[in-house]
Amino acid sequence: MPSLIQFANKKKDQWMESFHFRLARPDALLQLAVLGLFTGFIAGGVIVTFRLIVESTQDSLLPGNGPENYEALGNGIRFLFPIIASVLLALLFYKSSKGLRVLGVARVMERMAYHHGYLTIREFILQFLGAGIAIIGGHSVGREGPHVHLGAASGSLFAQSFKLPNNSIRTLVASGAAAGIAASFNTPLAGVIFALEVIMMEYTLVSFVPVMLAAVAATGLSNALLGSEPAFIIPNIVSVNFSELPILILLGLLAGSMAALFNQMLTTLASKTQGIEIWWRVIAAGLLIAIIGYFQPQVLGIGYDTVNETLRGNLPVVVLLVLTFAKLIATSISVGLGVPGGMVGPAFFIGATLGGSIGFLASSLFGVDASHIGFYAILGMGAMLGASLQAPLAALTAIMELTYNPGIIMPGMLTIVIAQLTASEIFNKKSLFISILRSNGLDYDINPVMQVLRGIGVASIVDNKTVRIASLITIEDANHLVTDAGNINWILLNDNEGKLKTLLPVSELAKYLQTTINSQTDIIEETEFDLFEIPANRLQLSPISLQSNLQQAHEKFQQGAEALYVVFNEKQAENSSRIYGVVTKSMVDESYKV
Repeated sequence: MPSLIQFANKKKDQWMESFHFRLARPDALLQLAVLGLFTGFIAGGVIVTFRLIVESTQDSLLPGNGPENYEALGNGIRFLFPIIASVLLALLFYKSSKGLRVLGVARVMERMAYHHGYLTIREFILQFLGAGIAIIGGHSVGREGPHVHLGAASGSLFAQSFKLPNNSIRTLVASGAAAGIAASFNTPLAGVIFALEVIMMEYTLVSFVPVMLAAVAATGLSNALLGSEPAFIIPNIVSVNFSELPILILLGLLAGSMAALFNQMLTTLASKTQGIEIWWRVIAAGLLIAIIGYFQPQVLGIGYDTVNETLRGNLPVVVLLVLTFAKLIATSISVGLGVPGGMVGPAFFIGATLGGSIGFLASSLFGVDASHIGFYAILGMGAMLGASLQAPLAALTAIMELTYNPGIIMPGMLTIVIAQLTASEIFNKKSLFISILRSNGLDYDINPVMQVLRGIGVASIVDNKTVRIASLITIEDANHLVTDAGNINWILLNDNEGKLKTLLPVSELAKYLQTTINSQTDIIEETEFDLFEIPANRLQLSPISLQSNLQQAHEKFQQGAEALYVVFNEKQAENSSRIYGVVTKSMVDESYKV
């Protein structure tokens, strides 16, 4: 029986090793598709759990029907809600947030850019608890950013638990992020586009398929457990008339300007308060939100009930304008002071109330049908989202899926593009997520070469035609190595203490034998010579983990490494009994060129 168990374990280890090597390739589509599907179900389960806890708690604490009826609270209780939530957040962050500057989508982007998608269980817990407390307590934040972070962390932790290659971890992080958006709005395609456009910033078949399957899985799970009711009640969309084009252009300009103002307010507050401890900042946010919510309770929480009222045309234009700026200020305070929530929901709120205001003005000044107010509100939502996040395709896809009406495409494209150009070109604003990273002292850079290298694992290019020997060798053994050159390309040389030190190409040994040794007629084959002393182009070796991608290999070469030997765990390289092969700089360069 023990031998049978050992045999089974050996076969399992061989299969896992083969699976790892396959995943390291840039074309491991089938394997990543299966993993993406599993990630979608895992992330979808996390998102559904989060929503059930938050919405059931809101239902039990707030009067009336619906999870966001803060308006029905008495003035005193409503004032205390954000303050109590902030105290709880301060206690949560007091000890556990050390070294963690941001959460949400910005955190996922930063980990993808500089840490190969590695997310931790600590930040998962902080995001889950922190966002739940913030939303229940009425802070002006959205649930989508936390959903993206939780979904991405689910994918990352799932991949880390099986020690998958780093290039595949990135794909599963994006799959989890897509699942988060898809389960939030019942918009699987928008989740896919958001993950590729904002998180991965690349469109390839090998990333598109697993991300798509993850979004489908999460949407199906969410519909099964929470129902398929849309997040917003969308009115009938009518086709736009040519005479309304100036109004659409005006809406795009105003939405872009509002997005730029949103960006400026939020990042200014974040950078000015960066030196203050997080617990003091969230307490200050609670006091300020309590004051705003006392006078404008509609801005508390995510605010989707107010968005639905706007889409129906039930709010007067003065109220819409007041709510636009109140929500802008409240969200800037909450997110800028470090409350762990998202910005997609507030962007939809601001865009809807701004678009509804334009719809009312168009109706009164230009004779546009008053039923178009919901239409302009939807366009405002897309324009504000696209300009704030610098993600026009994700914004357009979102409003298409929310309306299920192709009539929204042309006016949506026009307003979203104008809004984005206004924010990025006129006001020189980046994505809100990038701006938040930079305002918190974190850099963010996109390098197309690094993007390609991140998508390829070291295991996919490793040359395993190696032999590890001591530096002292007989002429006979050296000749055997050279004549076996089809099976051996590299010689790994141990020093006197048995430690791996240098890489010698077999071609260099062959050259030495041909020019120096074999030309001597009286040479004895048992004679030893030292491979460290022969004239040859030897390379100093550094270890690299089998999980690593080519960006990590490139960084090691940039730091002075001449060649890399691949082991399972880089930190235990000196004690490793197995070396998978070697990687040289030319191998990395050729992979990028291909």
